[in-house]
Amino acid sequence: MIQTADSKALRRKKIPVSQWILAIVLFLGSFIMIVPFLWMLVTSFDWGARLNITFPPKIWPEEPSIRTYEVAFTNIKMFRYIINSIIVSAGVIVVSSLSALLSGYALSKLRFKGASLVLLLALSTMMIPFEMTMIPQYLLFSKLGLLDNYLAFYLPALNYAFGTFLAKAFFDQLPSSLREAAILDGAGEFTVFGRVYLPLCTPIIATMIILLFLGVWNEMLWPLLVLKNAAKYTIQIGLAMFTYNNGINQQPSIIMAATAVSLIPVVVVYMFLQRYIIESIALSGIK
Repeated sequence: MIQTADSKALRRKKIPVSQWILAIVLFLGSFIMIVPFLWMLVTSFDWGARLNITFPPKIWPEEPSIRTYEVAFTNIKMFRYIINSIIVSAGVIVVSSLSALLSGYALSKLRFKGASLVLLLALSTMMIPFEMTMIPQYLLFSKLGLLDNYLAFYLPALNYAFGTFLAKAFFDQLPSSLREAAILDGAGEFTVFGRVYLPLCTPIIATMIILLFLGVWNEMLWPLLVLKNAAKYTIQIGLAMFTYNNGINQQPSIIMAATAVSLIPVVVVYMFLQRYIIESIALSGIK
């Protein structure tokens, strides 16, 4: 009887074939995604890859050296451009997150007439490509005298429709009884938002931070249009400058070194906040 019970337990623990197939597919997908990044890192430390990149990819550089990074930092002001990008990203994150959280809270908890219409109109703005609004925005900021000013990034960040949608969906999962109890105690709406609900919004705030940071950090077209002073350039414009800088564009390993440095803040932010993304997804699925 014991052997029979053990054999039944083993059969229960047997992993289905479908899960093996799913695991293999996910592993292959992950491998395909990570190979370009590993190739970039290996090439960035390969002094011998200044003229061409060897194919197939190698797991170790032929001439290991950090001179590629030294050349990258001496040809453009990498630290200055990274700091500029951090300033722009931080401002956009603060403005967009606060705007999205306030609007999401209002649409979820205040229950005013036309809330659904307001949300629909906000989401409809996401269907308009940036290229269609780019020229009107540029002319507007030019008339306001805000070109070559970081306000040209912060003011458009007030309209973060996708963040509003995320925030509303998150606030919908939080009990309205918290607001009712706080109002009975004499708290105003801003107090309810700031002291009752905002401390519970860590997962959705972390999700917004990552999404906004990736979008702003990788943005190239708008900074190229509005920034005139080279001292205010962001990192993406700095990387593009390699194309015009004394033939550096013909040295792939140096370009890879500069690109690897530009990815460090993105990796750091994601490593610190990834667990909150999983938590926000889990909470959003609870009804």
